[in-house]
Amino acid sequence: MKKRILFILLLLAYFQIGAQEQKKVRNPTDNTIFEIVNPNYELSPYTGMTKQHWKDAALYLLKGAFSYIHTLDDPMQFPKQPGVSYPKDEAKVPTEKLEGLCRTLFVAAPLLKDNPNLVINNIKVADYYRYQMGLLTNPASPSYIVPRPKNGGPNQNLVEFGALSVSMLIAPEILWDPLPQVQKDELAQTMLSYGDGPTVPSNWKFFNIFVMSFFKSKGYAVNEPLMVEYLQKSLDHYRGDGWYNDNPAFDYYSMWAFQMYGMLWSEYIGKQYYPEFAAKFEDNFKDVKNNYPYMFSRNGEMIMWGRSISYRIGATIPFPLMGFETDKAAVNFGWMRRISSGVLQQFLQNPNFMKDNVPTLGFYGAFEPAVQSYSCRGSVYWMGKAFLGLMVPDDNPFWTAKENEGPWGKEFEKNTVYNKFQKGSEILITDYSNIGAAELRAWCNVPVIKAWEKFRGSENYNRLSYNSAFPWQADGANGEVAMNYVFKNSKKEWEPFRMYTFKKFEEGIYYRDVVLETNPNVKFNLADIPLANGILRVDKNNSSDSIEMRLGHYALPKLDVEIKTTVKKVKGHQITIIDNGKYQLVMIPLLGWDKMEVLKSKGLYPAADESAVINLSHNFVPQKDHSEIFATLMLWKKSGEKWTDKELLPVKTIQYSKTTNTAKISIRKGGNREVKF
Repeated sequence: MKKRILFILLLLAYFQIGAQEQKKVRNPTDNTIFEIVNPNYELSPYTGMTKQHWKDAALYLLKGAFSYIHTLDDPMQFPKQPGVSYPKDEAKVPTEKLEGLCRTLFVAAPLLKDNPNLVINNIKVADYYRYQMGLLTNPASPSYIVPRPKNGGPNQNLVEFGALSVSMLIAPEILWDPLPQVQKDELAQTMLSYGDGPTVPSNWKFFNIFVMSFFKSKGYAVNEPLMVEYLQKSLDHYRGDGWYNDNPAFDYYSMWAFQMYGMLWSEYIGKQYYPEFAAKFEDNFKDVKNNYPYMFSRNGEMIMWGRSISYRIGATIPFPLMGFETDKAAVNFGWMRRISSGVLQQFLQNPNFMKDNVPTLGFYGAFEPAVQSYSCRGSVYWMGKAFLGLMVPDDNPFWTAKENEGPWGKEFEKNTVYNKFQKGSEILITDYSNIGAAELRAWCNVPVIKAWEKFRGSENYNRLSYNSAFPWQADGANGEVAMNYVFKNSKKEWEPFRMYTFKKFEEGIYYRDVVLETNPNVKFNLADIPLANGILRVDKNNSSDSIEMRLGHYALPKLDVEIKTTVKKVKGHQITIIDNGKYQLVMIPLLGWDKMEVLKSKGLYPAADESAVINLSHNFVPQKDHSEIFATLMLWKKSGEKWTDKELLPVKTIQYSKTTNTAKISIRKGGNREVKF
């Protein structure tokens, strides 16, 4: 009997070792997070990261991708993430492979520029990309891309060929020059069939521009009138203060698309061939430093906001590209690198970021509500744009300046809130010195009913505000909502506000009007007042229909301990506090609300499976409601910090006048405010 047991144990051990060995073969990158080797805290006291660590981070991502490459014929094709992402049929597979190839090249090209003989997984990286580029024009290859038909429209192939052109432009001696002439001509024919053609009225025009620009630089005939037209139309998207409109939205595409493309194109093509256009793109780029850096937290964390958020670190690319600016004295490079390296650490050191050696589609880990149907698994390498910053020379101040915290270090005072309003884009950036968080309020006015791109009116854009400390939570089927209103519509479904119209930013108050998409009789005037420890909402309900409504605070994820709930009363006001061991959120109804409760959820939060949010609710009946004003305090502090009664109730009184349609607010230590609807 003992021998049998011993035999079974030995057999189990054998299979366990075998399984571990198999796992090692499938997963050559044993570490699930990026590790900083030999950090330099003299140059970078906050992150320890230097230019070499950026190269290490790029190599970390590229090694994950190349764990799927064992021969030159293997495509950059990765495990599909369950959900809405493509491909859903074989017809889309060639485009999926093209995305993987061209987007990982954003990561590889700067590394190859530094080390042309780079080898990963026993594969010569430069040889691999050149070989795969040849397959794109080989009709016998499964990776073959059919040239655009004469009357064909724009599609994803145009996007990827634009990306390929960017990489060939920065490293032509590695990716282009060694190719045989016949292959060059075939690539030119296929890529120009897309570049010299129709486009989408958004940042897509740059894909046409880069394709035509690259081949022009190599002596090929291109449609210059069309390229000039697309250059001018791209400039027409500019709204000032660093922001381009991506038709229809403002989001990170302004930065990882318009601003990045404009600056790179100017540096590598524009200054030589089209200096007037280059000068305009560079002038627009100069505005970025005055506003965009304030959108990141003190620790260099980005806000979860807008579509394609899976591109994550790509949002940092304007910061290193500031190294190409002529007036370098006007840029705080130590702060720019502190933000950029902070964002790299925000994601690359999160254990949920990678799965199967490839970044997930989501924010931290996989998160289906933030995924769009135009994405495949390889789409995530669009984030590789961040590493195009490696093209900035070693002796550039972006790499040599000592890290600092910018205004967070000495300029921002405790117990003070700082607003930056951008008139052209109508974006409000708010910095909260007490918790080191940045917050954003931006455009959203897109219907979802019968819409093709429903994500444009989803939680990606429709929240009342977005905060670096509190990523947005998806709405629940039972009315759970975070940082928005929801209403039970005629279908008995909970519907959020998404049809906002900006009115003004005046005396520290951000005004919007909003209507419910399915019922224009449900409408509000909204007034957001950022305070030192949170937000005061003073909203006027102008609805003429009875309706059940809710309002939610930001949500908190469950971390190492259960989320603690505290309910108490201060000066007659009910107060609810939730605390997850990192942050505490407080909600205080001042006017209009009936009920307050803490709702716990599963699968709605981007950084944890379980979460909690405080919701207020009210059954609105126009003929019976005594108050049109719904006033709410949404506050926060770090966990462990004490609250005084004055901090919990910074508002003394709110007096609304129907005659003047104003609400006068008395705020402790903040003077008086008047909301003018």
